[in-house]
Amino acid sequence: MRKIVATSHGGTAVACGFSKVSRRDVLFGGVAASALPLLGVAGCGAPSPVPPQGSAAANGNRLFSLGVASGEPGPDSVILWTRLAPEPLHGGGMGPAPVPVRWEVAEDEAMRHVVRRGTALARPDLAHAVHVEVAGLAPRRWYWYRFDAGGEASVVGRTRTTPAPGEALDLFRFAAASCQNYQHGYFTAYRHMAAEDLDLVVHLGDYIYEGGPRASFPRRHDDVEADTLAGYRNRYALYKLDPDLQAAHAAFPWCVVYDDHEVDNDYANDREVRQRVSPAAFLRRRAAAYRAYFEHLPFRSAQMPRGANMGLYRSMEIGGLIDLNLLDTRQYRTDQPCGESGGKWHPQCAGARGPGATMLGREQEAWLYGRLGAGRARWSVLAQQVPIMERRRMIHGDHRYNMDKWDGYSAARDRLFTAVRQHRVPGLVALSGDVHSAWAGTLLTDFQDPRSAALGTEFVATSISSGGDGRDMRPRARKMLAANPGIAFYNGQRGYARFTVTREAWRTDYRVVPHVSTPGAPIRTRASFAVARGRPGPEPV
Repeated sequence: MRKIVATSHGGTAVACGFSKVSRRDVLFGGVAASALPLLGVAGCGAPSPVPPQGSAAANGNRLFSLGVASGEPGPDSVILWTRLAPEPLHGGGMGPAPVPVRWEVAEDEAMRHVVRRGTALARPDLAHAVHVEVAGLAPRRWYWYRFDAGGEASVVGRTRTTPAPGEALDLFRFAAASCQNYQHGYFTAYRHMAAEDLDLVVHLGDYIYEGGPRASFPRRHDDVEADTLAGYRNRYALYKLDPDLQAAHAAFPWCVVYDDHEVDNDYANDREVRQRVSPAAFLRRRAAAYRAYFEHLPFRSAQMPRGANMGLYRSMEIGGLIDLNLLDTRQYRTDQPCGESGGKWHPQCAGARGPGATMLGREQEAWLYGRLGAGRARWSVLAQQVPIMERRRMIHGDHRYNMDKWDGYSAARDRLFTAVRQHRVPGLVALSGDVHSAWAGTLLTDFQDPRSAALGTEFVATSISSGGDGRDMRPRARKMLAANPGIAFYNGQRGYARFTVTREAWRTDYRVVPHVSTPGAPIRTRASFAVARGRPGPEPV
């Protein structure tokens, strides 16, 4: 079942189908080799939409209309991604035949000093996407790459490897992004992100939104709600046509984890919150969603979905400085307790405190606690989807909580905090998204007692576009700040979080744009916070 495509200079490309292959044989979209544990216009409602200006498609690059990307970097390897799609919103337009795609990696942007090259096979069973693992690279250096097929060349992308094993890294810069609803506005923040001095981008989920088109929004989804493989593929294609998103992908390697909207809003394991279908039917939808997610992002072979299951959680050590744990809080969680429905706030009930409640599932919990115990990096990072810190609201005289977040799984949070205490993790930082606003706070042993022991720091990244233009402060948020002693900061504008990490200190800059309803907004740093290693909690800079 496995076909090796001719390569040279240390790259391997492997072709495989989506079914009838062993786990050993499963490799990316018919292209990539086995991977190492690695680091890291207008609306389109018309039948024949015009590609957004600045995208690869708008610049006459039909085959590579969705741009290029890299991800999962290691000390000597990186994943390169593209997808052949001359008709991106109509199934791709490539037909049933596999297509050879040439790739090159160079030490310079002009692509004169090529150090690796080879050929991969873009197969129809994975939407003519290619994922190539390029091995034999030098640690901690920039490389440039491109693809070629059918007489067309892709844009040139840039990527970076991580430090060599045992190297003591002194500085690392990266950014976290989350929640990019195409309909709610433009991805202007990504254009600014592409101009930053970063080593990596971490995406915390809601890369797409599954819902159907809405005429009242600045841009429109191209079709009805995505719930089939074809629907999810077209939705990813629409998002990846965005020129600002393409620019950020081409500028840095990415590591990504999904949240709920890659499948369905607020889903939990095999349950959709609206309960319109049976768990078995929902798992069929989840299988289609996970497959399209894999097809459109730079993943390694270990993340190849097997039906409705995807091995997403993983970890990466970055130069003894950061132990980056990328978590999955959707696939294994128990159903939301306390009558949760569509993100509504509820008084906490016994179900949230029950020992059977889990956000990560037992196997992922054990894996994570083992990582926390064995970690030797200066900073232990939890990159995951929903806020961990308590965010209670007073409604009709009751404290109420959003049951879709860790507040709805307080027993699971207690187990996590117990592990942190047992292993004496001195540099714990949680990175979260999902809530379309920025928050900074302290992970307290007792969230209702500001004098209780501080275990770590949490930075919640705001959305790229979800929620529309937003505003700096809302009355409800002001009340939440007063009611939650662990929370130090809130902002409701759009943007991303930028991190500068050294051996003794962590700095977070919240970068925001004033609007997303029209393109071209400027960017500024709304607030900055520092964390000293061993002294959890954000301090204003």
